[in-house]
Amino acid sequence: MQKSQQKPFLGFGLGLRTCHYQSILDEQHAIDWFEILTENYLVPGGKPLYYLEAIRERYPLVMHGVSMSIGSMDALDFEYLSEVKKLAERIRPAWISDHLCWTGVNGINLHDLLPLPYTTEAMTHIVSRIQQVQDYLGRQLLIENVSSYLTYQDSEMSEWEFIKEICQRADCLLLLDVNNVYVSSINHEFNPNEYIKHLDSSRIYQIHLAGHLNKGDYLIDTHDHEIIDSVWDLYRYTIATHGLCSTMIERDDDIPQLNELVQELEKARDIAYSVVEEAVA
Repeated sequence: MQKSQQKPFLGFGLGLRTCHYQSILDEQHAIDWFEILTENYLVPGGKPLYYLEAIRERYPLVMHGVSMSIGSMDALDFEYLSEVKKLAERIRPAWISDHLCWTGVNGINLHDLLPLPYTTEAMTHIVSRIQQVQDYLGRQLLIENVSSYLTYQDSEMSEWEFIKEICQRADCLLLLDVNNVYVSSINHEFNPNEYIKHLDSSRIYQIHLAGHLNKGDYLIDTHDHEIIDSVWDLYRYTIATHGLCSTMIERDDDIPQLNELVQELEKARDIAYSVVEEAVA
């Protein structure tokens, strides 16, 4: 397995969405890189790969999956991992990520990112699976914290302790979704700053920002709204605590014109660099 010697900084990017393909190729935008949804491109040909090949000639890419089910008790799907590896060899992404969760059982995909019990037993199981995936792909994997709407009575530690320990034991990396931290902090009534500050800066390679749906008593991670002020504040705290990090915005529904997303991305850029400037002043 190849290990990164120095944490790369890609800048500020967006999730690549089909409705923006042509705009990306036709116009210049203040976008440094794109994150692709891995499963959209596990095909032998067609328009998705055509556009992906054209876009990767102009922008760095990273791969982000939703089907690894790293926390499941089902056997790892090496047929799926083989396709992921082939795509990675084709487009040469800066890194590959997936979620710290389980997505099904007994071969049934529930099409949701389901939370895990934060136990030593679960940790040992997940570390082993991450190591197998990393050995197979020949690179470190980024795992992403998910938003959650329930907890387990059997949990023995906090989510941030669980994640930090997994990253250390498996020698993997972290995709820190700041919005997910905020959503879960409201749903489970914890301090999101406590979560952020206890993570290992050296493991955080990427940050996700997104909007969510406020249902009053709880929040749902929907990626169909603008980023709210509280999430921006938590992002500012994240950069102040852990330093500059490759950052991107996810928008999966009610997707606006590309220029509107670029404006939101500029806010992330401005916040990050202002925090850095304040730190060195």
